[in-house]
Amino acid sequence: MPTNVSPEYKQAEVEYRQAREPRERLECLQDMLRTIPKHKGTENLQADIKTRIKQLREELSGPKKGAHRVGPVQVIRAEGAAQVSLIGAPNVGKSSLHDRLTRSGAGIGVYPFTTHWPQPGMMPFEDIQFQLIDLPPVSPDFMESWYINALQPADAAMLVVDPAEPDCVEQVQVIFQRLAEKRVSLLASWPGVEVQDDSAGPAFVNNATNGTVTESDELIADPFRNDLPTLLLANKADLGGADEVAVLQELLGTDLPAMAVSAKTGEGLEQLGPFLASALEIVRVYTRIPGKPADLDKPFTVRRGGTVRDVARLVHKDIASSLKFARLWGGGQFAGQQVSAEHLVCDGDIIELHSNS
Repeated sequence: MPTNVSPEYKQAEVEYRQAREPRERLECLQDMLRTIPKHKGTENLQADIKTRIKQLREELSGPKKGAHRVGPVQVIRAEGAAQVSLIGAPNVGKSSLHDRLTRSGAGIGVYPFTTHWPQPGMMPFEDIQFQLIDLPPVSPDFMESWYINALQPADAAMLVVDPAEPDCVEQVQVIFQRLAEKRVSLLASWPGVEVQDDSAGPAFVNNATNGTVTESDELIADPFRNDLPTLLLANKADLGGADEVAVLQELLGTDLPAMAVSAKTGEGLEQLGPFLASALEIVRVYTRIPGKPADLDKPFTVRRGGTVRDVARLVHKDIASSLKFARLWGGGQFAGQQVSAEHLVCDGDIIELHSNS
């Protein structure tokens, strides 16, 4: 990583990591290239940025004239409160879990490699939805060439394992190794989870920042490393694997938060929605039009530390750019309090946006 980089570069890097849409990532990459120091020590990073800019431009422009897009989409555009990728070895029950949680109707088979392409589906939780992406399995012999690109929009991952499988530990080690070779890390740390040493399960905490850069922040060595908060799902708990979760964690030498679940019976699946909402620090914000009741059926979602302007961007980018102030019900000192665009929103807030237009 280059030294003596500007605050503008640091902020562009942070925003790139937080960007969910291809166009947003492209703009951040262009800012990174514009603000990075131009010297020999940054030549490789400059080349990497330029390559990613080229790839994103091609993705946004679509097939060249006269060409045809072959096969299904490999990178699924993020929707809902968060995108979570299902990762695992062959025949661990990923697709069954995905179908049970999302009712996607995706193909399920008793043979390996039933899933050939990313399969999206929406998992409801209260009045929000999480987008679950069922990815093809990873094995010692094979991983799809586009697999890493498919993980780029993900906010988190669920690593599905079958504790009853004799080679379970080796399968997980292969997944960790193959992803690490492509600069993807499956991490135990979540924004809202503190892993405890007493095996009592994850404890929910509030320790996220608002995503801004300060002088004390340390830059990550590789800005394109993909660090995914990961939940270990021990599937097929109906066959008696629930007691093996702690043993599996011990054998793997990992402190990934873990749950025993069953795609067949639904056992343990009720924990997933509350876990994801708390662990990813999802904040639900409702909007209202002046003079009308608030729309309480479909909230906009941001992360803890999100602002009124962040919500406005989700409503419409033009509203965000011309936003003057908002009126707030919920987290303010009084109902209808006028707040600035940079006011931090809280879960359950109702806001009324006022712009120049």
